[in-house]
Amino acid sequence: MAIVIGGINVPPGCTDDDIKNAAAKKLNINESLIEKLRVKKQSLDCRKADIKFVYTLSVNLKDKNKQREFEKRFGEEQEYTAPEIVYGQKKTERPLIVGAGPCGLFAALTLAQNGYRPLLIERGCEISGREKDVARLMQEGILDEDSNVCFGAGGAGAFSDGKLTTRIKDKRAELVLKTLADCGAPKEILYLAKPHMGTQNIRKAVSAIIKEIESLGGEVRYKSRLSELSVKNGSISGAQYVQNALPQSVETGAVILAIGHSARDTYEMLEESGVVLVPKPFAIGLRIEHKRELIDEAQYGDAFSHPALGAAEYRVSTNINGRGFYTFCMCPGGEVVCSATEKGGLAVNGMSYYARDNENSNSAVVVSVGADDFPPGALGGIEFQREFERAAFSLTGGYAAPVSTYGDFLAEKVTKKFGDIRPSYKPDTVKADLNKCLPEYISSAIKSGIADFGRKIKGFDIPQAVLTGVETRTSSPIRILREKDMQSSGIKGLFPAGEGAGYAGGIMSAAVDGIKCAEAVMRIFARPV
Repeated sequence: MAIVIGGINVPPGCTDDDIKNAAAKKLNINESLIEKLRVKKQSLDCRKADIKFVYTLSVNLKDKNKQREFEKRFGEEQEYTAPEIVYGQKKTERPLIVGAGPCGLFAALTLAQNGYRPLLIERGCEISGREKDVARLMQEGILDEDSNVCFGAGGAGAFSDGKLTTRIKDKRAELVLKTLADCGAPKEILYLAKPHMGTQNIRKAVSAIIKEIESLGGEVRYKSRLSELSVKNGSISGAQYVQNALPQSVETGAVILAIGHSARDTYEMLEESGVVLVPKPFAIGLRIEHKRELIDEAQYGDAFSHPALGAAEYRVSTNINGRGFYTFCMCPGGEVVCSATEKGGLAVNGMSYYARDNENSNSAVVVSVGADDFPPGALGGIEFQREFERAAFSLTGGYAAPVSTYGDFLAEKVTKKFGDIRPSYKPDTVKADLNKCLPEYISSAIKSGIADFGRKIKGFDIPQAVLTGVETRTSSPIRILREKDMQSSGIKGLFPAGEGAGYAGGIMSAAVDGIKCAEAVMRIFARPV
């Protein structure tokens, strides 16, 4: 085991020896007594002028008796141990998993590691094919409705900043981080307080996880869209899907639905099949871009150019007229990308590479909405999203995005020219009045909210800041109801999982939910013969 000590403060640019010396001072021992030291957590405290890195350390001493004494005083390191699974006895063919985002991948990996040989189907392409489809959209404005920023191996997270922060306290999160690190992610994700992988490292890890699933007897089929569930006597008996335009079927008593938040046709099919769906709150708004240097200086002060600090992050929120207004999916040194999945509709998101060294930093600025805002019915949130995605599309006539400066958005007029902040969105942008693609109460909240954020982050509300519309895919507009055993309400053997089912909000929580659903499957079903 090891001693765990926190509150180790050192300035940017510190060396390993500096950290070791600070640990020895904390323990009040000579640093020569330290045998091994490992960073458990690293965060950045920039609340004051003298910015500091704050460490929590795992420390082993040469004198084991003294180490046990310190473990009692400071705390002992606790390592993740997988929960004990008592395998079920119910017979089934191999489990089916729908969707190869973080949730589906970790569900499939967990089942494969335990001998269940899962079949994983994904409506989009493998990573290499998906990269070509996204490049075609960015360069030529041609959308593939099944292979894009939302659909394909890795899910929406594969074309994002790759944030691995989460508010959940589940110990399985440690397993997710370790798996990602073993599959090619930077090792620092194991200890950074706000870890990120960048889009290129997410894709690398996704490919490695899929390779591991296949090596353990699992199978992954791409361009395979779920089309129907077979239900017999209130239980799943199989499913149908379309692979490369050809109908396929599979017999199984266990289906994990890890469909992501944008599989609208799948939601419609599920409702028709009797799966219980309810509308879920989410948020809509715009993307805002600033010069990365402006955000860095606002957050870091005089130290903003220090090479050890990297691109600065922010997360701010407030309440406007009873609605939550907040920044979402902040991408330091990133770019705004098209996250549309349907013809005739336009939606945007953010993405950044590991280095986070692009000229602009961007974030969604979004307003909370709920069932009272939607058309009636379980799928009302989807229709709400579509209305404003189509409005944005109509402003440009294609997959160019409507853009405006914040100053002109306030004045409700079309921007004539940009200042030194240029839109990063590709394939193209069209200057437009963004008030025309949002309801008035959303536009009004964004205007007031950005002004409020300007009082918290210097320069956030400058008139030259660039806005791009519209951001509608912050989370699922649907919740697929499930019971405590993770099975769908009313249909045994169906396991709604992850962000698309309304039980997660990001890479980490989705992956953890996938593991939990896989464990639930194993508790009910025996390994397939």
